[in-house]
Amino acid sequence: MSERHIRHRVRGVDTADGAGVKLKRIIGQPMLDTLDPFLLLDEFRSDSADDYIAGFPEHPHRGFETVTYMLAGHMRHGDNHGNRGDLGPGSVQWMTAGRGILHSEMPQQENGLMWGFQLWVNLPAKDKMTAPRYQDIAPGRIPSVQLAEGVQAKVIAGEMAGVTGPVEGIATAPIYLDLALDPGARAVIPLPSGHQAFAYVFDGEAAEVAGARLGRSELAVLSEGESVTVAGGESPTRVLLVAGKPLQEPVARYGPFVMNTPEQIHEAIADFRAGRF
Repeated sequence: MSERHIRHRVRGVDTADGAGVKLKRIIGQPMLDTLDPFLLLDEFRSDSADDYIAGFPEHPHRGFETVTYMLAGHMRHGDNHGNRGDLGPGSVQWMTAGRGILHSEMPQQENGLMWGFQLWVNLPAKDKMTAPRYQDIAPGRIPSVQLAEGVQAKVIAGEMAGVTGPVEGIATAPIYLDLALDPGARAVIPLPSGHQAFAYVFDGEAAEVAGARLGRSELAVLSEGESVTVAGGESPTRVLLVAGKPLQEPVARYGPFVMNTPEQIHEAIADFRAGRF
């Protein structure tokens, strides 16, 4: 198997979104605008309610998918179609916005740690106007597999070591892994050839990815290849390893709308203003 290496690395930058939720933006910032098919990656982590209590009030989406992965805390989501759900520690929501939805995510706690990620995944042109849908996944539905001594993977999407994650029917055929590595533990992890892939260290001081030290809050964009080697640092480490099939289509983007042409963006804005979501 050909080994992937690091072709670019970036650190998350501090910003705010929603009604003032403080977060780190890793994809969707000046140093890494997009990574086809991935449009955005945010990490929110704070034990100060002032940083998250205002949440993400109702806002529109069209043309892509949002993936929320909670590590700690409790959020409630709702939409203008009457869907409601709770996101607690270890849960995942994969929302396909499709032709349009008005969505909110609001904290259900006034103190304590709120920690998690939101990833935006683009939809192919043929699916941008599909009907919206949710995949709400409780922690107990996410399988774990040991990839090597001291290397455990939660498989959220895709297949790894004979274990298949619960997320289904995604056009970009994603792999989404939460890796827990003991100090010095090492695994060679296969990834589909042709998929775009990244690794992000989110807990512990550092990990080794493709032979290079990657610090906390640092993302590595991986080269083409069939596998990547990941190793723990001097303390227990957790790493997101994510891959997806590039769409190689034009991207027209305006805030919460992601289409293929400027004309489609204008149509999305008009539909939103006219209440057609």
